[in-house]
Amino acid sequence: MKLFITYLKGMAMGAADVVPGVSGGTIAFITGLLDPLLDGIRKINPSLFGIVRQQGVKAAFLHINGPFLVCVFGGILTSIFAFAKLISWLIVTHPIPVWSFFFGLILYSVIHMLKQVSQFTVARVVLFALGVLFAWGITVLNPIAIEANYLTFFFAGSIAICAMILPGISGSFILLLMGLYPAVLGAVKGFDIALLACFATGCVLGLLSFSHLLSALLRKFHDATLMFLIGLMLGTLGKIWPWKQVVSWRENSSGQQVPLLEKNLSPFDFQTITGDSHQLVAAIACAFLGIGLVWSLEHFGHRQPQK
Repeated sequence: MKLFITYLKGMAMGAADVVPGVSGGTIAFITGLLDPLLDGIRKINPSLFGIVRQQGVKAAFLHINGPFLVCVFGGILTSIFAFAKLISWLIVTHPIPVWSFFFGLILYSVIHMLKQVSQFTVARVVLFALGVLFAWGITVLNPIAIEANYLTFFFAGSIAICAMILPGISGSFILLLMGLYPAVLGAVKGFDIALLACFATGCVLGLLSFSHLLSALLRKFHDATLMFLIGLMLGTLGKIWPWKQVVSWRENSSGQQVPLLEKNLSPFDFQTITGDSHQLVAAIACAFLGIGLVWSLEHFGHRQPQK
């Protein structure tokens, strides 16, 4: 049962990773997956071959907490392949309720993470401010156009995976900035084995290297690292603000016109421009649904150790 719950949490991470602006690392943190996930990945190093030679494959698998890792990544992959088309369709057809849900989810996630900080100092507040500025700076960058090929898929995977396990920064949004998000999503939906293999190889190498750094920072500078990560999460809220007006468009690799630059509007200005008065109630309901989901995960996580 415990492994099945871990699998479901992995699915939640995968669903978040599909959405540009939402980090699977945020889901990992609020569900209690991040620390054991980083710890298991960190143990995948050359010393593992010595354990295989001396104690066998099973011992090495248990050393890295293999059942846990299989459930997490199995859930992530299941969710990505199962929900890629659905989430893409929802973002296009019902953008305001979808973005409102994730806005509420991340907003309460910030509150949840602040509760984990034991003491607020000037240095930690400065790190928080730097995190906000860094994330905000990334969100205002214009997407660039990188040709989709095997090499760029490899490097995109190695960079995006770092963001996928980092609370606050979305791997999907990094892909969007690189201009490769539609190509990667198309490869997933079309099940292009060759491109996905290149992307996955980059993910593995990026994950094995970055997990050591993030794990060390959380062990040695826990509160300071959390404050920076909280700043990252808060700084990305502007990117997922539900009410937007498209300022300019660009043509994607499929020849379709997609938004290039957008500006945030208040719900009332959006209603004035579009004449749509029905979205506000749905948006508020979805935002509270996102808040309620994190609140439920938070309380469930507190109860788990007692069982």
